[in-house]
Amino acid sequence: MLASYSADISFLSSAIMLKSGLNMTEKILRTTLLLLALAVLCCTAAALDGSRLKLSTTTSLQDSGLLDVIKQKFDEKNNVSLDVISGGTGIAIQYGERGDVDVLMVHDKERELKFIEDGHGLERRCIAYNYFYLVGPKDDPAGISGMDASAALATIMEKGKADPGEIAFVSRGDNSGTHGREKLLWKKAGYNYSQVNTTGPWYIEAGQGMGATLNMANEKQAYTLSDESTFRAYQGNLTLVPLIEGGADLLNVYVAMAVNPKKHPGVNCELANEFINFLVSDEGQQLIASNGFSPAKGNCALIGCSDLECAVPTSASCAAA
Repeated sequence: MLASYSADISFLSSAIMLKSGLNMTEKILRTTLLLLALAVLCCTAAALDGSRLKLSTTTSLQDSGLLDVIKQKFDEKNNVSLDVISGGTGIAIQYGERGDVDVLMVHDKERELKFIEDGHGLERRCIAYNYFYLVGPKDDPAGISGMDASAALATIMEKGKADPGEIAFVSRGDNSGTHGREKLLWKKAGYNYSQVNTTGPWYIEAGQGMGATLNMANEKQAYTLSDESTFRAYQGNLTLVPLIEGGADLLNVYVAMAVNPKKHPGVNCELANEFINFLVSDEGQQLIASNGFSPAKGNCALIGCSDLECAVPTSASCAAA
């Protein structure tokens, strides 16, 4: 429909420009028609925008394929268009802080809580979880198998500095949720991240999404940290294997948050809440369970989410926000 209106506008505009011989009345009529067409186009765009939901999210949800399934079901169920911007948790939160999107799906608890505390988000709703994997070459040249994740990273650094041609680590390096977890693991190992990532060629920053980072690590036969679901989605094209998995240090919880309309007027808060309620519904949780993730519902204590925020409908009113 928008394309049709655009064509009408183009035609009218051309007519006004080319028909220099028209009298003043005809020119006024044509100009009026052009303005009316522009008004219709603007109203139509605004109406369509009301049925659009802008979501910013992490690449792991996109690369795993889960978002494609969620988008299809939500679009069909609500006769709307879910527009997805995927670029890592850090970028997703920046979009939310600017009010450029309506809802977020991310996985970095510290930044999620700050997002809400700063007034950008309404509520935090736990929707899914999996675990991070520390993956690497099958022959495990650094000998990390059986270690905890922090000790493994310290070992990779020590041996990588000694022999960077043989042992390397590829980091997301993009301020994503996965990158944030890597930083926490370095901190637990007793290292300052700003020093770790400048210690030599053994440490490589990909600056890309999870799928691209896995491919780079595979090409270099290096170690990397990956979320479980993306690794499994790419596993058929990789020779890397999970060497360390499971445990509280590698627990990876995903949440959804609506952007606060009081802080960012104009966001589609009502539709954002509908989307979150779809994710925590039995249907949404089943979709999550069938597409590479574990549902939050029934696992609240395990994943450290309270009963008030774990796979329950939203309670914040858009009107009261």
